[in-house]
Amino acid sequence: MSAPATARPVITGWSAVSPYGMGAEAFAEGRRTRRPTAAPVDPERWRVPAGDAHLVPGFEVREVLGKKGTRSMDRVTGLAVAAVGSLLGRPEAERETETGERAALVLATTTGSAASMMDFTRSSLEGARPYDVDPAVMPNAVMNCAAGQCAIWYGIKGPNTTLAGGRAAGLLSLNYATRLLSTGRADTVLCAAAEEYSHARYWLERHSRGTEAPGAALGEGAAVLLIRPASAATPERPALAEVLSVRSRVATGSRVHAALEACVRSALEEAGADPGDVWAASPSDAPGSLGRLEREVLTDVCGSTALERVPAVGLIGDVSAASAQFQIATLLSAAGDDPAAAGRIAVVTSADRDGSLACAVLRLADGR
Repeated sequence: MSAPATARPVITGWSAVSPYGMGAEAFAEGRRTRRPTAAPVDPERWRVPAGDAHLVPGFEVREVLGKKGTRSMDRVTGLAVAAVGSLLGRPEAERETETGERAALVLATTTGSAASMMDFTRSSLEGARPYDVDPAVMPNAVMNCAAGQCAIWYGIKGPNTTLAGGRAAGLLSLNYATRLLSTGRADTVLCAAAEEYSHARYWLERHSRGTEAPGAALGEGAAVLLIRPASAATPERPALAEVLSVRSRVATGSRVHAALEACVRSALEEAGADPGDVWAASPSDAPGSLGRLEREVLTDVCGSTALERVPAVGLIGDVSAASAQFQIATLLSAAGDDPAAAGRIAVVTSADRDGSLACAVLRLADGR
């Protein structure tokens, strides 16, 4: 379900830690130039075969966040904490309302850190005794570690939620955020998503994909959206887009095309928008045939021109659960550069190979 129409919230800020670099400005500039981000990985460090990946340049947790409280912090947690910090650390941030008792955080992920889970389990199996493990590493093996650390670091004391939904997790978290606001559970929601590059994720993807897009390079990063009621927008934090609707479906095999098309049309109908109103449409760029199907559906519903107005999220690699937040960040960045986008409709879709489908409809700020 989506939030009631009377409680449509707005996005008033965003930031990202991406293969383009640290912060919103680096991401926006990378989007403008469409600069390639793939680079060879170090097989010894990552314990993977030689190949390319889209890594956050120079990202080392302790160098970015400092040594205090980061000795055992894993990569996905570091990425999430850095992204939230880059949003809350901006000059226009209103820390008294964006943190504290009435602020919530929702984090989209696939599994948390697959590397931490596997490494911790391996240490238990290989040790002299099953309990011969490093207790400091234990929190990283819990899926909600990254969300909890974000809350601890920045004093976000409201609801704290981790949603695991693969490529659809970002839009599912957006819907969750809108419902937190509409039900009065929070006044501000930081809606984040994070995905790390690791040996564990590499091998899981390689074996689970099979022959489907075996050469697709993995990406990593974290992005965060600041979601608030429309009445809470300020000159410092103006509304960048209104969240009109979020819809989801579940389908596999031959039913995916029809289900995704129904999902998109349902989201547009709930938003009170026609397909012809769509200025830009952004697919989640799933590798292989699912990504092609997603583009076919959006072309059929919204037209090919809408898909060409913003670059594909796949330019930064397969960022999986972080896709939707990066898609929305791309749309907001592009709209800020194009006066023709003012007040127009944007569509964001997600399609996961496990069957989760989702669509969000946004109205971009009118610039007044």
